[in-house]
Amino acid sequence: MSDDATLSAFRLADSFLPVGTYTVSYGLEQFTQDDRIDDADDLRELLGTYLRRQVGPAELVALRAAHATATTGDLDGICEADRRLSAVTLSAEFRESAQQSGDRLLSLQRELQDEDTLERYAERVAAGDAPGNYAVVLGVTTALAGIEVRRACLLCCHGFVTGLLGAAQRLLSLGHTDAQRVLDDLRPVMVEAVDDSDDTDLDEMAPFAPLVDVLAAEHERAERRLFAS
Repeated sequence: MSDDATLSAFRLADSFLPVGTYTVSYGLEQFTQDDRIDDADDLRELLGTYLRRQVGPAELVALRAAHATATTGDLDGICEADRRLSAVTLSAEFRESAQQSGDRLLSLQRELQDEDTLERYAERVAAGDAPGNYAVVLGVTTALAGIEVRRACLLCCHGFVTGLLGAAQRLLSLGHTDAQRVLDDLRPVMVEAVDDSDDTDLDEMAPFAPLVDVLAAEHERAERRLFAS
């Protein structure tokens, strides 16, 4: 990649990016409330499950499709990936969180860049043709920035894990060193998730993490919540 594309990737992977991911825990809050995770080891196993069973088989597949179609300006292909990702995401909270983060990233990129594809995609989202999921917006954004698709997928995994580690530090007794250790230990799992998503078509997207979906549904009805999802 060019230096410019590399710096763009650094910016998109930074927790400083104002897309609101600090407000979501993707079910992690309910896992802690139900005493299903207590320490860094439990957290590492859970995040590994997220990567293998949800992020890889769904978000990364949609990201790859959006990345490929954005390079050719195929808005129909981008919107198809977007709709399919929402269709296989069972939790209403997860869908809403992904769309809110996607909306913020799309708005930010439109402010920073004068790209016809971004404008036309935003029009389709506003018209209800596509939900505007974060992974899809990220796929479009990275393609237009010249960030190759594999690095875009790794970027997505890294951002997902660091976001949940930030949530875990507010929910558990997790120090910064332990958080970095978990992040380091999960690098092979991120690579595995990216590799597994490489040969998966949109119609083969099949996330499967039943307990995550069940606890996400419980979280929707919880009387007291720290996180939006």
